[in-house]
Amino acid sequence: MPADTIVLLRHGRTAYNASARLQGQIDIPLDEVGHWQALEGAAALASSHRATRIVSSDLGRAVDTARAYSDVVGVPLVTDTRLRERSFGQWEGLTSAEIAERWPAEHARWRRGADPQGTDAEAKADVAARMTAAVIDHAADLSDGDCLVVVSHGAAISLAITGLLGLDAATWRGISGMHNVHWSHLHRSAPGAVPGWRLVAHNVGAGFPLDRWQAGPHADLEPEAKSV
Repeated sequence: MPADTIVLLRHGRTAYNASARLQGQIDIPLDEVGHWQALEGAAALASSHRATRIVSSDLGRAVDTARAYSDVVGVPLVTDTRLRERSFGQWEGLTSAEIAERWPAEHARWRRGADPQGTDAEAKADVAARMTAAVIDHAADLSDGDCLVVVSHGAAISLAITGLLGLDAATWRGISGMHNVHWSHLHRSAPGAVPGWRLVAHNVGAGFPLDRWQAGPHADLEPEAKSV
């Protein structure tokens, strides 16, 4: 019987996140805020979920976030390329405004939830399939009571949840996006139940107000007094 708990954790902030650029599979590192989020999030996650196994996307921003949690709980991490972010092809590195200017029709399709055409973007159904397969594979040889923590990316996690809930990833848009270093918790259903997993919690974080979380560790420091 597989693990009964799966936690899906999004990576910390990057410079592309901060500037609202589409990252896709470009290997962008965590920025200063992202490293701080990873440390704070690791401690908070460990207080409620202690992993039996930790598996991460091989992209650096996910690996560094996973390593922060791994160091807290003392469980080694492994990587799996199937847990990478959705590839956005020619759109990677661009802002939404830049995409809309160059591909107005396909940008509109994307905003409606459809797959953009002619941009080399990975289909949502394909992302859901590879993510779901990876999660199930890593959970399969664990035991009842075990916890699998998966560190991945925003779009990929939303599509993984959709797949694990047995929904159509190509059309269903009922899962909101996740903030950096926030997580979702799924629990295995009773044997024979459909779907095989239930969503218990979504977009859970370390307890900071969102504006403080996004601003980083120095946001609450008072400015230096001016000399007179």
